[in-house]
Amino acid sequence: MVEEVQRRLDSNPDAMRTRLETVEHPFGTIKARMGTPHFLMKRLRNVAAEMALHVLAYNLTPVMNILGKQSLIAAIRAA
Repeated sequence: MVEEVQRRLDSNPDAMRTRLETVEHPFGTIKARMGTPHFLMKRLRNVAAEMALHVLAYNLTPVMNILGKQSLIAAIRAA
């Protein structure tokens, strides 16, 4: 498996750079929004819930920018 990954990377050396640019932005933004370099909760279950809330907030941001806050609130209430 490692050889297969290395072969694919050797055939397309810019793939890793593109992946890092695509993937690292959301995590950098989430980390900046957290305000602290660590999680506030302890235990895996609590940390998972905290991370899920951060990801939800990150995903709702573009929805609010596209639909507007009032439309998003109306859609949530209708669901």
